[in-house]
Amino acid sequence: METQNLYRVTNEEDLEKLKRLLTVCFANDPLYCQLIPDEETRKRLLPELFECDLTEFYETCEIYADGPELNGVVIISDEAEHYNLFKYYLTETQATLRTDGYLIKEDPSLKTFWNFIMGRDYLNSKWTDQLHQDNRLHIIYLAVNPDMQHHGIAAKMMEEVIRYANENHMMISLETHNEKNVAMYEHFGFKLFGIVKKHFDLKQYCMIREVQ
Repeated sequence: METQNLYRVTNEEDLEKLKRLLTVCFANDPLYCQLIPDEETRKRLLPELFECDLTEFYETCEIYADGPELNGVVIISDEAEHYNLFKYYLTETQATLRTDGYLIKEDPSLKTFWNFIMGRDYLNSKWTDQLHQDNRLHIIYLAVNPDMQHHGIAAKMMEEVIRYANENHMMISLETHNEKNVAMYEHFGFKLFGIVKKHFDLKQYCMIREVQ
């Protein structure tokens, strides 16, 4: 995805700020509350988990913010782009090993680690295989600092993603674990493709915006 209207994160120093942003934004997200039910453990783990995620996404995805202040972020996987499979799987494997290490270190009882094993279908986007559509953008994260919400930041980022998708006749896919977000995405033209519910009392809402 290419855009001149958002701030492209290409500086590794920005990743520390984004780690703090994601930690604040997802502190009470239904997914992480389910996988890490103990609040104190969750506070310790989330920064380390998002550090792993951002390290992987920095190498394999595109990270955009609303501006250099990083009040909002959207992380996108452009499925239409060619990528080095060896580098992709190596980066993914390294991130997985680091994540597993953090989970075991922070909760030696292995309860949290087991939750992540059982919840793996909530932690990936395997459902998109059913779309059979490679000319597609997948939104991995869309987040706005709680103190800066209701200022149009999410709309600015989403509208730019949609603009690019429309110009290139691309589908957009995403998932959310917060039912309240479904209506927001529907406002941007998304529709519910399906719901994943496995092993936990938790729903993953899988949504798509058709090719325009």
